[in-house]
Amino acid sequence: MATDKQEHVMAAKSKTFDNYLEALSRDNREALEKLRKTIKSVAPRAEECISYGLAAFKLDGKPLVALGATDNHCALYLMSNSTVKAHADELDKYDTSTGTIRFSANKPLPATLVKKLVKARMAENAALSKGSK
Repeated sequence: MATDKQEHVMAAKSKTFDNYLEALSRDNREALEKLRKTIKSVAPRAEECISYGLAAFKLDGKPLVALGATDNHCALYLMSNSTVKAHADELDKYDTSTGTIRFSANKPLPATLVKKLVKARMAENAALSKGSK
C-alpha cells in the first residue's frame, strides 16, 4: 500500500481524471467522486482533464474548477480568488487560501455549497468572456 506522500505523487503524475482518482486512497477517492458528481450535475458540458497535476474541469475551453487530495486533506480548487472572497461567509468553517477550499475526506463539502460555487465560477467565466469580446 502506498504512503500518503506516494499517493499524492502518483496522482499528480496521472494522465487522466480517472487515473488521478484511482491513485488515491479509498476515502479520498470516494470524497472526490462525490465532488465530481456534484460538479457534473451543475456543469454537465464541462470536460474532465488534468491541469497542474490535478483532476480538473474546463468549460468552453476555460478552467472551471479542479479537485485533489494530499497527505492531510482533500481540496476544491476554484481557480479564482475572487470566488473564494465573494463566498467568505459561507466558507468560514473551512481552511481556505487563494482559490482553494480544503476539507477532510470524512467531512466533505455540502453539495449545495459546491453547486453554488461552481455556478459562481461559471458566471465569472461568462463575464470574463463577454469582457474580452
